[in-house]
Amino acid sequence: MDNITTVAVVSIIAASATITIGTIAPAIAEMMALMKGLEAVAQQPDASNTLSRNLFVGIAMIESLAIYCLVISIILIFTNPFWNYMISQGVK
Repeated sequence: MDNITTVAVVSIIAASATITIGTIAPAIAEMMALMKGLEAVAQQPDASNTLSRNLFVGIAMIESLAIYCLVISIILIFTNPFWNYMISQGVK
């Protein structure tokens, strides 16, 4: 296997690991936030509007982590900076 193929394989593995971990971790965090939010609404139903608004903002911030991981994996697959370096070095 030549060096270009090695860079391709490592890039695909890194992108898949990034998207896997980057979606599992925020999903667990969202689940925990939702559990706590529902517990808080069950304890104080009068504050449900404030709690739900804060919960949606928090979940949106947690979900942004998954979006960042998606962007990193897309960069690794389609516009990999290591490709240009390997090509400029003349490595085959």
